[in-house]
Amino acid sequence: MSLSRKDKPLYLQIKNIIKERILHGVYPLGENIPSEPQLEQEFAVSKITVRNAIQELAQEGYVEKGSGRGTKVIRNRAASKLSKWKHFTEILVEQGHRIEKKWLRAEIIQNTADSESFRLFGEQCLCLERIYYLNGSPYIHYTHYLTLEAGPISLEDLNAQSLYELLEERELSLDKLRDEFGVAVPPEPVLQALQLTAGTPALKRLRYSCDSIERTIEYSVGYYNTALQNYVVNYEM
Repeated sequence: MSLSRKDKPLYLQIKNIIKERILHGVYPLGENIPSEPQLEQEFAVSKITVRNAIQELAQEGYVEKGSGRGTKVIRNRAASKLSKWKHFTEILVEQGHRIEKKWLRAEIIQNTADSESFRLFGEQCLCLERIYYLNGSPYIHYTHYLTLEAGPISLEDLNAQSLYELLEERELSLDKLRDEFGVAVPPEPVLQALQLTAGTPALKRLRYSCDSIERTIEYSVGYYNTALQNYVVNYEM
């Protein structure tokens, strides 16, 4: 995997990639992550770079190094300042599912005058597209629209860390979220991405993310193929 050498130190990029894999069940709780030589080969970096990345993960409580026993995953849940509830993908991972994500595009687009993205951001905004796979099958498709203040964002940036960590680093704090749920037939490109037949309805999720002064930073449209897995929310009393 190629890493971006223009911004963040390589060991932090590797740390973020491994953390994403832990959070999405690619490296399951209680099992070892790949060995240091395997990670050196995958990322084409030095031994010290890999060791620094693993040290960061250990300090954050995600892994534990054992002499002669490899590096074991000991936590697979992220801390969030926005909510004490578990993320949906975290619930699926805890149930033994494997979640993988793939970024499809990151570009500046022209918004049509009648679109929600035009109402929120004006003539132009950043558009990011990604798909989640559940145990190898396409499951969730998301299109994210963001203020131009978030940019530029490349696919390399997104592969190196999560979208929300990237926004936080760029001092775009998300302080308020609003989710809306409904049922709708996805647009044709989304139907194809999720491998659904024409006319098949899906769970539709709209998310509005605002900063502390109510400016919209992100507007997202997601479609879930709930024939594979229902949307789950767990509450702790």
